[in-house]
Amino acid sequence: MKEKIEEVLGKIRPMLERDGGNVELVDEKNGTVKVRLTGACGGCPMSTMTLKMGIEQILKDEIPEVKEVVAVE
Repeated sequence: MKEKIEEVLGKIRPMLERDGGNVELVDEKNGTVKVRLTGACGGCPMSTMTLKMGIEQILKDEIPEVKEVVAVE
């Protein structure tokens, strides 16, 4: 499952990198994916929107087993 998640995050990264940010996979357990937003994304006021409406939605669309994406420090 982690390999699938990394593959999808690889598709998302270029969009984040254009704005000076990035995302890294921290862990996955029982359909909950933990990620760390880095760079400009780490402190951006829109990071919650990026996480839920962007990263989470794309992961759920591509990997039905994903139930939730949460950010960790």
